[in-house]
Amino acid sequence: MTDSNPPDSEHQIRLEDFERAIVLRQLRADDFEELVAMQVRCFPGMQTWGLDQIQSQLGMFPEGQLVVEFEGKIVASAFSLIVDFEDYSDWHDWKELADNGYIRNHDPKGDTLYGIEVMVHPEYRGLKLARRLYQGRRELARRYNLARSIVGGRIPNYHKYADQMTAREYAEKVGEGQIYDPVLTTQTANGFVLKRIIPDYFPSDVESGGYATFLEWTNLDYVSDPRNRYQRVHNVRIAAVQYHMRAIKSIDDFESQCEFFVDAASDYKSDFVVFPELMSTQMLSFIGAEQRPQESARKLAELTPRYLDFFTRMAIKYNINIIGGSQFVLEEERLRNCAYLFHRDGGIDRQYKIHITPAERRWWGVVPGDDVEVFETDRGRVSIQICYDVEFPELSRIAAAKGAQIVFVPFNTNDRDGYLRIRTCAQARCIENHVYTVISGCTGTLPLVENADVHYAQSGIFTPADVPFARDGVAAECTPNIETLVVRDVDIEQLRRHRLRGTVQNWNDRRRDLYKIAYESERLGTLEI
Repeated sequence: MTDSNPPDSEHQIRLEDFERAIVLRQLRADDFEELVAMQVRCFPGMQTWGLDQIQSQLGMFPEGQLVVEFEGKIVASAFSLIVDFEDYSDWHDWKELADNGYIRNHDPKGDTLYGIEVMVHPEYRGLKLARRLYQGRRELARRYNLARSIVGGRIPNYHKYADQMTAREYAEKVGEGQIYDPVLTTQTANGFVLKRIIPDYFPSDVESGGYATFLEWTNLDYVSDPRNRYQRVHNVRIAAVQYHMRAIKSIDDFESQCEFFVDAASDYKSDFVVFPELMSTQMLSFIGAEQRPQESARKLAELTPRYLDFFTRMAIKYNINIIGGSQFVLEEERLRNCAYLFHRDGGIDRQYKIHITPAERRWWGVVPGDDVEVFETDRGRVSIQICYDVEFPELSRIAAAKGAQIVFVPFNTNDRDGYLRIRTCAQARCIENHVYTVISGCTGTLPLVENADVHYAQSGIFTPADVPFARDGVAAECTPNIETLVVRDVDIEQLRRHRLRGTVQNWNDRRRDLYKIAYESERLGTLEI
């Protein structure tokens, strides 16, 4: 007969005494020190990850950076990014493929998950932790509908056989089970197929003789979309407005002038239309012109709700994304110069002006914003830099690091010197960061409006300076100082390939060992670029 009474509490088995917590999760920034300590144990003598590399990885593709935590301790990790298979037909250079560990070449629209490192703490090997990591990668590939996962694996036991056989012969014998290799054996056991041997993949890896294995896992759940091959090669049509400032009698007049340009850009089937900085000061010709500039600017800020409602309706009505110049906005008694992006699906994003000119500070009392925003649109990632901001190259570096492909620059200058500063810097940003820039400015006069009385502009669309682009880096520009708009297509796919294979590669060739940009963000913390 079975005793139905439970054992005395002092003799009862506590299951929690036997439980072990093992978790596969995303890497966090505060894991850095523990991660590096494990890396020293796994790869003695090899360079460890730097904090700036880990921060960059987490900024670009946090889902791809995985760790296994056992009893609260990190005991294994795997790092990866998404790339386009066609971009890397020759998979021989780890530094290029991994962007030297920064993965700024991560491409969310790619079709291949590329693994840049897997490591398991020596004291925890034998627990099949690598299997958990590879399973995590397979789930990533399925989640993002990627065609494959690729790794360039080490062969750390090869140095024991290097005087007896070639790296190819060694790999074949490992595949046949005649030799055990802690990396290659594990990879083939987890569904990877050996494709070839890569020499000089990681020259400092003495144990592997600098060799690596090129392996591929095929995602059998991958669903091919026949449109994908065309989605990359797409044009983005941009209309840049050259807006004439003239005295008007009502806000209806202002809206009528703006709608004319939105309508015209839409007739050209443009994806974006860009208006100038503070074109709304035109409304000071009928409100507050007799007041002190700071008072009239705050009076203009009272019209911001109507401004937002108007451009939101225009974006939907004309099926076009609108960069609505910029407008004063009063927040907690602080006056800001703010640019808004009105998406054609009805959404709104904003970018505060970060660098305030002496005139803005003196005449209107404008205070700066603090964040560099990059916005996801239906035609790529874009950034907005209001006038003076484009004259500071660090901002475009940050925007490019966050994925911006087009930088829109609404500007407002009163003479040719000011315009040339904007234009020259906008063209420089194209070269430095492999992006397109678009500038849109005001012409005309407002005789009774202080600090907004005279305007000079030549709106334009600029490209990098290289063979695939316009001869002088100018895709199109307006005739100076007449009211008009210019429309041109830019090719985002061409831009992407230029960053990878341009005649010069300013982005990739930066001397990060000598200089870096430290971007302080409340959301992201310190991001080194």
